[in-house]
Amino acid sequence: MSTGFEGLDRSAGQAVPEQGAPGRFATRGEAEQLTALSATDLVAGYEKRSLSPVEVTDAVLGLIERENPALNAFCLVRPDEAREAARASEERWRRGEPQGRLDGVPTSIKDIHLTRGWPTLRGSRTVDPDQDWPEDSPVVARLRESGAVFVGKTTTPELAWKGTTDSPLTGITRNPWDLSVTPGGSSGGSAAAVASGMGPLATGTDGGGSVRIPASFTGTFALKPTYGVVPHYPASAFGTLAHTGPMTRTVADAALMLDVIGVPDHRDWLASPAPATPFSAALENPVRGLRIAYSPTLGHLEVEPEVARVVDDAVTAFAELGAHVEQVDPQLGDCRRDFQILWYTGAAKATERLGEQQRTLLDPGLREIIEEGLAYSAQDYLTAMDTRMRMGRIMGRFHAAYDLLLTPTMPITAFEAGREVPPGSADRRWTSWAGFSYPFNMTQQPAASVPCGLTAAGLPVGLQVVGPRHADGLVLAACRAFEEARPWAHL
Repeated sequence: MSTGFEGLDRSAGQAVPEQGAPGRFATRGEAEQLTALSATDLVAGYEKRSLSPVEVTDAVLGLIERENPALNAFCLVRPDEAREAARASEERWRRGEPQGRLDGVPTSIKDIHLTRGWPTLRGSRTVDPDQDWPEDSPVVARLRESGAVFVGKTTTPELAWKGTTDSPLTGITRNPWDLSVTPGGSSGGSAAAVASGMGPLATGTDGGGSVRIPASFTGTFALKPTYGVVPHYPASAFGTLAHTGPMTRTVADAALMLDVIGVPDHRDWLASPAPATPFSAALENPVRGLRIAYSPTLGHLEVEPEVARVVDDAVTAFAELGAHVEQVDPQLGDCRRDFQILWYTGAAKATERLGEQQRTLLDPGLREIIEEGLAYSAQDYLTAMDTRMRMGRIMGRFHAAYDLLLTPTMPITAFEAGREVPPGSADRRWTSWAGFSYPFNMTQQPAASVPCGLTAAGLPVGLQVVGPRHADGLVLAACRAFEEARPWAHL
């Protein structure tokens, strides 16, 4: 009996769509074709009944079963619940009554976001899984209301404390491009899931680069929106450094996802009002005539030569699109110590209720920064906040002259999995190599990472696009224009 969903072309070995999953899948059979599709493609197919939410969900779950043992991107998968949600979605589409704009789209949730009925362990052995989990965080609630099919929860370092993804609870998460290297973090599980085709959408959090670092390392797209655009609950111990954002393979998918999750929630008193127009409506805005600054080092950072070369070449695309591009630094200075004061005191706050026995279960690196955080004074904290306010003023003035700022997302490519820093590093902390990302958590600006090329070793490089506060649509439009000018073929 026909369900009214005709499905894809049944011929095996069809070429991967240009914006599909990473290149280790050179050709794809039917199921793999489904996992290569974007969320916007899926929704269009559901509407035309050429695609089936059940078939798509089965394909994604099959890929998770095959690939996750090596990648360790998921710490929880609920296939029966996902299939039940997919069947309900298929019936809604059959009736022509979709629940929302993401109805039937397989989506994964970072194990930081509360999810009703599923444990949220935050990568920590100190959280008891055997308790009631009655509530969705705002981002999960909005996705659920939109009909998204939740396939599972993705891995995170403990309490999302660092820029790589490994924890005493879930072990080491690996990069689909090379299993020996890290996908970055702290949203590394989400990035690895999206990059490998295990669902087109994932949630991420970003307190110092945690969606942009893994996007750069895995060749995916991620946006840290302006603070408050996506409501955050429970309130983060890291305060207003912590953002929530979409992690996807395409810019259009990120804009669509942001349209769904970027609405106020009464549980977050700092949430922004709903936008006047959808974020996806800004995607076709032209780049021509924009004033764009390019800072290859932010004035003081060392960048690997091959990364610098790839990013330099990527920046020329904006001039070719008609923008006025100028190499200039915003003169922010080095804010690493101030960021660390805020970050480490946040880690101390997040763990203040733990007993001594529970503290022995923590990641050793996390224990170290907690001890450092406890040693800072109120004066240290206020001085760091003063630096943050100064940085905000500098960037406000900078954006009076320039519409956007371009930088490398990361000064390096992915390095050995299971380490906080690259081999041979003289520094022990992840902040030593993430200096392009956390300044814009300090200033709360929208910042995205868009894939812009590969190194000779075949590892992805990201381009960071930063806009003024509340110019999220402008950042998305610029990234979309770049994506179209330099299609990411996932070679």
